[in-house]
Amino acid sequence: MSTSASPTAGTAPGEQGAPSAGNPRGRVVVASLIGTSIEFYDFYIYATAASLVFPALFFPNAEDPTTQLLSSFAVFGVAFVARPLGSVLFGHFGDRVGRKATLVASLLTMGIATVLIGLIPAASTPGWAVAAPAVLVLCRFCQGLGLGGEWSGAALLATENAPQGKRAIYGTFPQLGAPIGFILANTVFISLSSALTPEQFATWGWRIPFLASAILVIIGLWVRLSLLETPAFRKVVESSAVAKLPVARVFRTSSKQIVSGTFIMLATYALFYLMTTFTLNYGIAPTNPTDGSPAGLGYEKIDFLWMLIIGVVFFGIFTLVSGPMAEKFGRRAHLIWVTVAIVLFGGVWVPLFSAGHIGVQSLLIIGFTLMGLTFGPMAAVLPELFPANVRYTGSAVAYNLSSVLGAALAPFIAVWLWAKADGSPVLVGIYLAAMGVVTLVALLLERETRDVDYDDNVSA
Repeated sequence: MSTSASPTAGTAPGEQGAPSAGNPRGRVVVASLIGTSIEFYDFYIYATAASLVFPALFFPNAEDPTTQLLSSFAVFGVAFVARPLGSVLFGHFGDRVGRKATLVASLLTMGIATVLIGLIPAASTPGWAVAAPAVLVLCRFCQGLGLGGEWSGAALLATENAPQGKRAIYGTFPQLGAPIGFILANTVFISLSSALTPEQFATWGWRIPFLASAILVIIGLWVRLSLLETPAFRKVVESSAVAKLPVARVFRTSSKQIVSGTFIMLATYALFYLMTTFTLNYGIAPTNPTDGSPAGLGYEKIDFLWMLIIGVVFFGIFTLVSGPMAEKFGRRAHLIWVTVAIVLFGGVWVPLFSAGHIGVQSLLIIGFTLMGLTFGPMAAVLPELFPANVRYTGSAVAYNLSSVLGAALAPFIAVWLWAKADGSPVLVGIYLAAMGVVTLVALLLERETRDVDYDDNVSA
């Protein structure tokens, strides 16, 4: 049963009575792009700090360096626990109060937590031995909470403001945050590594990227506060179709779509984290390790980061290319062929990794090209699976459940398979292909969503 809401719910001052008012394209682009850019920027900066400085900085009393590192990465994983909770929390308000207000709240939650990490005293500071790691865990949890609602809101902001026939094109705007965040984070890391000594970086240099994220947050808030509510949500309010409990409604009316969306996104997530996290670990691991760890390619970290950045440029280009392709051929047909390519790509990891510098760079370019082609349309595909009055919650839950299955598990599974194969990436490639097969089945079972009624459909 639907419940009514105020006609001005989620609207900006002065917006009432002007439902035809639209948001300028440039403002929609920046507002939808900024949050996801912060999301991925934060992921890489945090991952770097968690590996290089957080173990000794926040866990100095651990038994040995390995335990310190494991403790640091355990905190890193807290965000993945919080993300599904964030999808329910922010999805509730996104479908009850509106997209605009919820996006402001998710950005503030994420941004404040990120900046606070850069201000936490080291555990060696008097009185902070227990408080420092505890505050780090709390901040990481809040980051995950905000991230759980950020992507879906940004996707809806872009697609619900899109002109007819351009939802997939507008949906590529928030998706560009992934390559932009990656390039920003790694450029900052490379610059700091070149300008500072290891001691300076460990003492205070690592704080700079976290504090600098405040600039992105301020820009994002300024743009988002000036937005009007999306036309789709205004129609939900006008028709008195606002769901009282969106999460209960979406599981009751759209549980099949949640499962479908989760598995449609699975190969995308697995590919992304294998192309970034695993390839970096494999690329910089020694060719002849003496500590029993699996062998790698022996690249210097900075050199391999530059190779990754080159690959991510293709990620950005083909994210933009994917939008027009998904409009022309349909989301389902486009993603089926890209997913078939991902399955085949998993089978050529060994020959490409074995072909020297050109082969490794080619693998990174091909992988990130496929990443752009599969990731780009997702901001249209997942929201199109759900009615307008539960769309925020439904797409957020599917996206974040997939993150748990495809992202949180992928790095651990990949490292285990790498070690199992005595330093060969062959099993990791097969694992990627298997994830592609699961996604392919989900796509074959799902309908085309390009022509769904996006504004005037609500769940009963």
